[in-house]
This record gives sequence, structure tokens and C-alpha cells, in this order.
Amino acid sequence: MSLMISIRRKPQDEMLTRLGRVQEAARQGAGRCQEGASVMAERMMPAAQEQLMVMRGWSAPRLRMAARYVESGLAPRVSSFLGDVAQRVEPPNRNRPRRGAVMAMMGVVAAAGMAGVVLTKRDAVRDMAKGSGEQGEAVSADSMTVSGSDVDGKVQSPH
Repeated sequence: MSLMISIRRKPQDEMLTRLGRVQEAARQGAGRCQEGASVMAERMMPAAQEQLMVMRGWSAPRLRMAARYVESGLAPRVSSFLGDVAQRVEPPNRNRPRRGAVMAMMGVVAAAGMAGVVLTKRDAVRDMAKGSGEQGEAVSADSMTVSGSDVDGKVQSPH
């Protein structure tokens, strides 16, 4: 068995050595590529800068024309389209009375109710005063009590 282990180790050691050589070659190749790219960039930079200026000179007027078109031609159409869509999407207006109108109506109803109560009590006091003169019962207008009441405290109506 010791023979097998030694046979296996030799190829493994050999593989590690080969892998190390390949990795070192890759590092050297990457370094050379980087150096070459730097040299090429230094040579091409003036030409690239000149081309960049030409492209900027060509594109600037076209960008201005596009901006004018969007501002004067496209934007009003898009705005009109969006306004039309908004009108279609908006739910219909409900015809509900406003809160102020509802509160005013409630105030009128409450005032009418209070006036009705006051008039009813005034008429009741008048009727009791007329009835007490005829039947001899004493009525107190302030406390609304009748002296001719039952034992249970119930007021009898004069018939």
C-alpha cells in the first residue's frame, strides 16, 4: 500500500507544479496586456479627443432641435391627451347637498321645533288658566303644576 500512495503523490505534485506554472504565465500575460493597453491609450488619446469634439459638435444642434420639437409640438399634444384621459377616468359628480346647506336646514328645523314647543306650552298654560277659573283649581304658571292631582301625582284633565 505504501507503494500506491507514493504513486498517487507523484502525479499530484506534478499537477500542482504545472498549475503553478500556468497561473504564473496568466499573471505575466495580464500584466503585458495592461501595459499594451496603456501604451495604445496614450497613442490614441489625442485622436479620440478630436473625434469626441467632432461628435459633440454634430449632436448639439440636433439636441436643440429635438428640445424645440418636444416643447412646441409634442408637449401640448401629450398634455391634451392626459387631460382627456383624466376627464374620462374621473368619477361622476354626486349631487349631494353641501355640508353648510345641511347644517342650515337642521338649524331651521330645530328653530321651528323650538317655536312649536314654546307655542304649545303657552297654549297649555292658557287652557289651564281658563279651566282653573271655571272649576276652582289653582294653577301655577311657573311650575306647571295643578293642585287638583290624584294621590299618585297624575293630573286629571278637566272634561
